[in-house]
Amino acid sequence: MSLEAFARSGELSLGVELELQIVNSHDHDLAPAAADLMRLMKGRRIPGEVKPEITRSMIEMSTGICSHHAQALSELREIRDALVDSADQLDVRLCGGGTHPFQHWPQQRIFEAPRFHELSALYGYLSKQFTVFGQHVHIGCPSADEALVLLHGISRYIPHLIALAASSPFVQGEDTGFHSARLNSVFAFPLSGNAPFVTTWQDFETYFDKMKRTGVVKSMKDFYWDIRPKPEFGTIEVRVLDTPLTVEKAAALAAYIQCLARWIRVEKPFQLDRDDYLPYTYNRFQACRFGLDGTYVDPGSGEHRVLRDEVLASFERVGWHAAELQAEAGLQLLRREVQGDGNDAAWLREVEAREHLLPEVVRQASQRWHGKTP
Repeated sequence: MSLEAFARSGELSLGVELELQIVNSHDHDLAPAAADLMRLMKGRRIPGEVKPEITRSMIEMSTGICSHHAQALSELREIRDALVDSADQLDVRLCGGGTHPFQHWPQQRIFEAPRFHELSALYGYLSKQFTVFGQHVHIGCPSADEALVLLHGISRYIPHLIALAASSPFVQGEDTGFHSARLNSVFAFPLSGNAPFVTTWQDFETYFDKMKRTGVVKSMKDFYWDIRPKPEFGTIEVRVLDTPLTVEKAAALAAYIQCLARWIRVEKPFQLDRDDYLPYTYNRFQACRFGLDGTYVDPGSGEHRVLRDEVLASFERVGWHAAELQAEAGLQLLRREVQGDGNDAAWLREVEAREHLLPEVVRQASQRWHGKTP
């Protein structure tokens, strides 16, 4: 299969995908109810779509093509409400969060679909350990070359996005000490991390052809990069976000990415350079481990800053673009969190410290997802 031609898309259009936990209503462990939930959703009219994921206790919801924050939020709420209604009929619950706090991966089962069984055959136990939950955001690009420029520009802000979205402190019943432990599971896969530093589509096609000749990849789906081009959609896809605990947070994160994209496209605030990636893995680790309190190394100056301060500064940089994109409400939500109690990982730890019971943490998190608590 050759690399697909880069499709035409609306410049700076938005698409949001969310992978959700399906949990029992009695013990709040993961429930293998994806097929039943898909069956009930088949007759529902929603603005996007709902799809299965690699194991049976996961489901993915996605918006249509949106132009701004309010539209993305409206579609996410409508799909959420339809899913919640269907889940209620099955006496199961839905939940955000990047990891389920106490599920055990050997108990998970691969969803009945050819691609998922192919992945399971290739990756073995990693496939079941990939029962983790992320938010993906698509940004429309006017051309393939500009998509690559935008990809590398937004890569500077991967630590900001990880820290803001982090919601996976617990794994297999233990506090990992990380804010985003989910990304450790993703990093185990080959062809994860950052995309190669090429800035023209012609060079990217050359890279893809070389990789294809090795037999390592067949399509873009084989790359697990933090940001990857999606030529069939005419977008770049940002993939580092943990699934937030609310659709409001998910829409706000998408709006922030859209603002960064417009700022980079319009103002061209820095010159891209291969050396931008020298501190990339370090910055990524700091954000995963310490969240907003991590250290950020500026790839241009080498200056070390607290990530929380760097995130707040980035909100100021994109402020004018947020106004132009009608994204100010989304950025205000994120700013309140950064200046207040912190990210969703901090909230989950706070509940656990109060309740001393992880099933209760999941119960309260599912209430948040269902829109029943602030």
